[in-house]
Amino acid sequence: MTTRPGPRDRLLQAARDLTYTQGVHVGVDAILKQADVARRSLYQHFGGKDGLIVEVLRSTDPVARYRATMDAAGEEPRARVLAVFDELDRVTTSPDFHGCRFTAAELALADPGHPAHQEIRTAKWRLYELFAGELTRHGHPDPDTGANQLVVLVDGVLAQGVTRPEAHPALAARALAEMILDQDGRP
Repeated sequence: MTTRPGPRDRLLQAARDLTYTQGVHVGVDAILKQADVARRSLYQHFGGKDGLIVEVLRSTDPVARYRATMDAAGEEPRARVLAVFDELDRVTTSPDFHGCRFTAAELALADPGHPAHQEIRTAKWRLYELFAGELTRHGHPDPDTGANQLVVLVDGVLAQGVTRPEAHPALAARALAEMILDQDGRP
């Protein structure tokens, strides 16, 4: 017999699901209903909806998924980076794809002081660091610029994957990623 998760875990899972499919402005009542918890649990565990949103973002590690994809591709840095775009093609063409939860939250939360913004920026920074490390291992002449370019490509794929999945934006971005990887530092 399995044990039912506690209220905190149920709130996190409900918020994770609903904010992905409906956005961060999903109503508290919908989250409470799906989690099957009382409003008091929300405030007791997270201090309110803002705290819950922050914890959803903090506990969602998109970089782990990119790293796992890279690890499955082997040790060669070029293959590891390109594997990300192959995986993004698979993900963004899935009917369950609703975009990047981090970018969606960043755009939806108009208050610049919302505590979620720091979690979002941290996640994007960690992706940049992952790519910079791979480009350094690859011997890229400018890993910082190259990593920034790869993050822009990933963000573009995630946005286009929502509006034009049939165009396979990840495959178009993969070709651009190859150009970034092929830079040799010569003018």
